[in-house]
Amino acid sequence: MEEIILNTNTHKSVIHCGNGTFEKYAVTCGGDFVITDSNVYNIYHGLIEKTFRGAAVKVIRAGEKSKNRRTLLSVLQAMVSAGLKRSGTVVALGGGVVGDIAGLAASLYMRGVRLVQIPTTLLSQVDSSVGGKTAIDFKKIKNLIGSFYQPEQVIVDPLFLKTLPEREINCGLGEIIKYGALNKDIYEKLINAPDLRNSEFLENITADCIRHKAGVVTVDEHDLNGARKTLNLGHTTGHAFELFYGGKSHGEYVLIGAYYELFIAKKLGLCNEEYAQTITDLITSVIGELPVYNNVCKAAGFAVYDKKNQSDLISLIAPKDVGESIEIKLSVADYMKLVEECNNSLKDKYENS
Repeated sequence: MEEIILNTNTHKSVIHCGNGTFEKYAVTCGGDFVITDSNVYNIYHGLIEKTFRGAAVKVIRAGEKSKNRRTLLSVLQAMVSAGLKRSGTVVALGGGVVGDIAGLAASLYMRGVRLVQIPTTLLSQVDSSVGGKTAIDFKKIKNLIGSFYQPEQVIVDPLFLKTLPEREINCGLGEIIKYGALNKDIYEKLINAPDLRNSEFLENITADCIRHKAGVVTVDEHDLNGARKTLNLGHTTGHAFELFYGGKSHGEYVLIGAYYELFIAKKLGLCNEEYAQTITDLITSVIGELPVYNNVCKAAGFAVYDKKNQSDLISLIAPKDVGESIEIKLSVADYMKLVEECNNSLKDKYENS
């Protein structure tokens, strides 16, 4: 077990990592109201009822489509019906969607109640449960309505990874490779790992990713000075494609977005070629052959809604060299042109192979 402290100007989060953390800390976290999703509840309803005796449990439909105002309002209504007090504690037990909705509901209810995050997917364990970003999607724009709201505790136990399908592991590996592109030590562990899906490797690398993110959030909790912006590597194009095409997980789209933005960085002479190939190899080792898209310029147009953008320029965070990233700002027209060029290069590659 390991304890990581995230200290900001507004709050302190204690992050418990490792086998046995759920058994040790979930019982004592004071959960009065548990929010989970249908997938998690179907598998772990007995564990939930045993651990959080007497707590009200709200089960939402699993999946990204639940990240909407209707679900948020139903959660808030359930809090009222359960008689949750301002001194109460909300527990988010699930993946990124549950964490986002529960966190936003906790920040709104009575202007804020205690929040504990217990992430059950690899992606939420390495990334989304830490740092206090909460949100719902609105008007087909990801995470448009949200708040910064730090959990009191985050309980990261690999026990929940045992029931994840392979695709969910790949989804989490998308965020882990992102951290590898930002952090030299994580990068070296990734390129030297004999098996990225090994349980012991995942447990250790999860703590590494959390430490990196905690360090960034400590200096830029509210995404104001540019440090936290780096955590969006691969996300500008990934989010745009996710919104337009759907059908894949968030982590898979992060990897696809990272590939496109790596291509753009290379095209502009901003990325070391050998390093770029290593990151590309990591990406393809997880998702295999990159997809070739139709209407790719139309999909890229969704990047105009990205929150990193300033003025009329599209902001990308791309890999540069080992342990280094770079922000690239492009006009919408130039961005679309380069995205189309990357897509065409994939098409040519597959036709000639």
